Amino acid sequence: MDLTRPELNGTPDESQRSTDGASPAPYAATVDADADVIGQFRRLAPALLDCATVAEVLDRVLDAVTRVVPVAAMASVTMRDDAGHYYTPVSTGGPAEEIDVVQYRSGRGPCVDAAREDGPASAVSDDLRHEERWPELAGTAVGHGFLSVAAVELLPDARPPRLPGALNVYASGPRAFGRADLDRLTILAGYASLALATTDAVSAAELKQAHLQTAIETRDVIGQAKGILMARRGLDADQAFDLLRRTSQDINVKLARLARTVAERPQDIDSL
Repeated sequence: MDLTRPELNGTPDESQRSTDGASPAPYAATVDADADVIGQFRRLAPALLDCATVAEVLDRVLDAVTRVVPVAAMASVTMRDDAGHYYTPVSTGGPAEEIDVVQYRSGRGPCVDAAREDGPASAVSDDLRHEERWPELAGTAVGHGFLSVAAVELLPDARPPRLPGALNVYASGPRAFGRADLDRLTILAGYASLALATTDAVSAAELKQAHLQTAIETRDVIGQAKGILMARRGLDADQAFDLLRRTSQDINVKLARLARTVAERPQDIDSL
């Protein structure tokens, strides 16, 4: 972590400075924001412990990410199986999984680095437009409009052999994640790790099976939604999927959840 970054050593960066010479936001506003985050964590802890499956834990964690780290436009979880292969069991939608997969294929990127047993506890890129460590990731992420990425270590099973993973977040602006954001992600990853360790399904095989089952269900419901949009809007398959994808990003709703809404309530598509 670059401790020379102003936001990490307590000095406000340019994005935090007033452009009109006015004084910064009142201290009370910061206190209120911190209190809200603490409240989010307090509510999350019992909710995670009530989860019976890995899928439930991961879904709740991703739902919490954008509340405790509002600058994150999307998030995902990286897991590694017994054979050392990486995959994304859950994401908030959009191109998150696509960007993750680019890292898995190249073997380079913050998702992979943070998930390695011998890797760092966290990995960050402040501006992917100038990123030299992970060129494959940079090209794909910037092409989708994301300039910042951060990943923190996730340990769903502390028993040897440990099966590590990572909690990943992406943001559209440069230098998006400050020290407080990384601290919150680390705490959130710790909560998730403890919750996963108490579920009945913590093995890599079961995690991957949950991912495959979710992928099948997601593919089916997206297919249904595409069919409805094609019939109602006169779109072809690619246009229908693009409409779903763009709407998912615009309203910050998972693609699968949006597709399920379209499939179950086709009368609502006029709002897309």
